[in-house]
Amino acid sequence: MKFHLQHTDTHSKARAGALQTDHGLIQTPIFMPVGTIGSVKAINFDQLNHHIKAQIILGNTYHLYLRPGTEVLNAAGGLHKFINWDKPILTDSGGYQVYSLAERRKLTEEGAKFQSHIDGSRHLFTPENVMDIQRQIGADIIMAFDECPPYPSTYEYAKKSMHLTHRWLGRCQQRFNNTEPLYGYEQALFPILQGSTFKDLRQESAEYIASKEAVGNAIGGLSVGEPAEIMYELTDVVCQILPTDKPRYLMGVGTPENLLECIALGVDMFDCVMPTRNGRNGMLFTSEGSINIKNKKWEKDFSPVDPIHLPQHSKAYLRHLFMAGEMLGPQLASLHNLSFYLWLVNTAREHILVNTFSTWKTKMVQQLKQRL
Repeated sequence: MKFHLQHTDTHSKARAGALQTDHGLIQTPIFMPVGTIGSVKAINFDQLNHHIKAQIILGNTYHLYLRPGTEVLNAAGGLHKFINWDKPILTDSGGYQVYSLAERRKLTEEGAKFQSHIDGSRHLFTPENVMDIQRQIGADIIMAFDECPPYPSTYEYAKKSMHLTHRWLGRCQQRFNNTEPLYGYEQALFPILQGSTFKDLRQESAEYIASKEAVGNAIGGLSVGEPAEIMYELTDVVCQILPTDKPRYLMGVGTPENLLECIALGVDMFDCVMPTRNGRNGMLFTSEGSINIKNKKWEKDFSPVDPIHLPQHSKAYLRHLFMAGEMLGPQLASLHNLSFYLWLVNTAREHILVNTFSTWKTKMVQQLKQRL
């Protein structure tokens, strides 16, 4: 995997780059639709390819390990072939899911013991077997196994957790370096930096991660409940430390406004369930602001939901689908939101390349804050 930094905006730290993988080129900044178990909810792959124009999607190690299981994925020739997707895939290591199972897991130096949310069966994730599982899944970019501390955390817990993540990273890298990809194409391992909301821990973790000279780096443990201003401050701190010639991936972020603010700080890659989750609940993102399509005010509004991203259907029709409980409503809303997210990062890239990003971003953020 190779990353080429093409241009940095002259009025901000926003970057435009190109990330080359064996399954294709990714132009950054990029948003990755979340396909947790090998499917992006309510979206088919023709829509992902031709309407949303996704360049890369994300899968999840924890969920894919539980079902369909690595035996099935290995027999299929990896996740790409199993789901018939020939573009890049990134897999999260499952650390966040284990974190979210606070009542069902136990952390030790060895790894994380947890109970399946599906059937209660007991499992153990270690840095080593998480690397093995991600080899069998076969994503182009795989993540190191980490612990995501909760928000808020005490300083002592955050520090202990960060050092555990660092030790696990060493074991991940050793296992990764001692094994080979299974399906004839290369995989890249990204470390994840942690440190909760403590600036000195974030700096320490960023310096440690940077010293590992990985092909790309991830920022974890943000957007877990902390105020947006703290997320921006800490993202700025670590982006000043992480190497400029490697892609930076901010995990689990976020709203359209979050994306633009963090692009301005030097982040290249994002993922979040928000566009599909909010879409299923009737919340639509547009360049003029957000819409709760269930509101009665749209009942007789026959204008397009968005003239660019969903021009063929009116607000009134989409509201009707939601009020009638018709599954097409959440599908169209999810399709719209993902299309909008990809349009947003692609437009940001265009502005970065001609040094107009800052002016455009300031205007766009104000519009995105509006509730229509």
